Amino acid sequence: MATFGYGRVSTQEQTTDNQRMEIERAGYSIEDWFADEGVSGAVLAAQRPQFGQLLSKIRKGESLVVTKIDRLGRDALDIQQTVKHLKSLGVRVFVTQLGATDLTNSAGKMLLAMLAAFAEMERDLIVERTQAGLARARAEGKRLGRPSKTDENERTAIRARLAKGDTVSGVARSYGLSRASVIAIREAA
Repeated sequence: MATFGYGRVSTQEQTTDNQRMEIERAGYSIEDWFADEGVSGAVLAAQRPQFGQLLSKIRKGESLVVTKIDRLGRDALDIQQTVKHLKSLGVRVFVTQLGATDLTNSAGKMLLAMLAAFAEMERDLIVERTQAGLARARAEGKRLGRPSKTDENERTAIRARLAKGDTVSGVARSYGLSRASVIAIREAA
């Protein structure tokens, strides 16, 4: 029976190569590898493109191996439902970080419940730290978001051209902006 490997990273700058190497170093021979790159753990497993393909290929008696429980997700309920679904298909689920524990047996289910709760808590803590950092930055007067493509002088000139009757499209072309940006500048006056 085949052994499937799955990796996930949250940004395009990251790679799943280390996850695959870790699985192989743990003694698993991966026949089919699936990796979602640039996909947050907050996205439900079944909604991830590569994980969805994995689910369509994996069969009874086969195994799925991941490096850590949070590769499956960061929501305790989603992780548990994913493992439960895989078990209903007759698939065994292994996490290299946990040794040879099969998450679909009784001891594995108990361990899964605890670890999934910790993965969800970690996601919540990340969100809290991010929100606290944004609030601090706002309190310090920092401007958040993408830098403006125009300065105040350009915005004044854009408003003047629009007031003289130039079209939004014409102004947008001459400044290399989208129509929506020009409209937003006009509306901000």
